[in-house]
Amino acid sequence: MINLIPFLKRKPVVPVIRLAGKIGTGRNALNDAGLEPLLEKAFKSKPAAVALVINSPGGSPVQSSLIAARVRRLADEHGVKVHAFIEDVAASGGYWLACAADEIWVDASSLVGSIGVIFASFGFPEAMARQGIERRVVTAGRSKSFADPFLPQKPEDIARLRALQDPIHAAFIAHVKARRGARLADTDLFNADIWVGQGAADVGLVDGLAHLVPKLKQLYGDKVRLQPLGQKRGLLSRFGLNLAQDALTTVEERALWARYGL
Repeated sequence: MINLIPFLKRKPVVPVIRLAGKIGTGRNALNDAGLEPLLEKAFKSKPAAVALVINSPGGSPVQSSLIAARVRRLADEHGVKVHAFIEDVAASGGYWLACAADEIWVDASSLVGSIGVIFASFGFPEAMARQGIERRVVTAGRSKSFADPFLPQKPEDIARLRALQDPIHAAFIAHVKARRGARLADTDLFNADIWVGQGAADVGLVDGLAHLVPKLKQLYGDKVRLQPLGQKRGLLSRFGLNLAQDALTTVEERALWARYGL
């Protein structure tokens, strides 16, 4: 009703979108399609700003790029400033998301960085040999079975994987440089190192130490209203009908978090 009375000043509103967990295409993962309604709603509501609360160990580089591009597109279209607040971790794809913001704020113990690309798998050739198991593969196309975990690792497979990783890494670096610009220190920031809190600020990966509520009050006044926006869980998830898939997703995500001691 207040909004319908023109001479009453509206309190500034900042939608708060929580980006927590693995980035990918799986159910319950952060992805562009799932976040589209939230982001559209946040930016179209004529807010004072939009806040992203990020706690992610990374995941899909494509989904990271799509989400970040959507944030920037909407921010530019609506002339809205974006603030990112990092909790435990914004690493790899998580930092890719943070760079979509105009300003990035961290806790003194937040882990930030890992600007790199990883491919990880397992190899079982010796175990198969001990069990007397013979691997039989027929392919059409010489690259169809490269990096086969049941065969010894080949130098040419490593070279192919690095050829795939290099353009992804280059795109990540270009995104960070475009968004952080002159704030970046003149040092090697792109070899997948991790920085903690103030250390990340010292090299320009973030803008400083700050928490969500006090920082937004400082920027937009004590009367600023924070509006949490969250993704809705699917019907099957709410009734616990996807327990097997949820368990597999949890194992995969735990492996990502474990890289950062969490």
